[in-house]
Amino acid sequence: MNKRRTTIMIVDDNDMMRSILRGMLRGESCDVVGEARNGVQAVEMADRLKPDIVCIDVMKAEKNGIEALVEIKAARPETVVVMITSNADSNTVHQAIGNGASGFIIKPFNAARVHDTLQKLSERGR
Repeated sequence: MNKRRTTIMIVDDNDMMRSILRGMLRGESCDVVGEARNGVQAVEMADRLKPDIVCIDVMKAEKNGIEALVEIKAARPETVVVMITSNADSNTVHQAIGNGASGFIIKPFNAARVHDTLQKLSERGR
């Protein structure tokens, strides 16, 4: 039986970070279906592409990751949102979790940690 692949959208204003994360996910049991540079694009693309998981950087221009998280979860509560950050201070964590984030990936990240986090969240979401 063929398992459905998890669809993922990556949101980060840093081209290199998006590229690194996309490279880590290539060949795994998921498909990167979209990439956005800011929160405004993230909300629009999440609505249009309907990914299973959105990996979104906390710090963003135009609309930060927390603001985008709130809008994405309001429109599609079933979407798993994972925050990506280099600053996992308790205020940011509480704010994100309180607004529906399912987890965090802390920068700098490694492939094993990213895969493990996304696999656990994908399984929980199904």
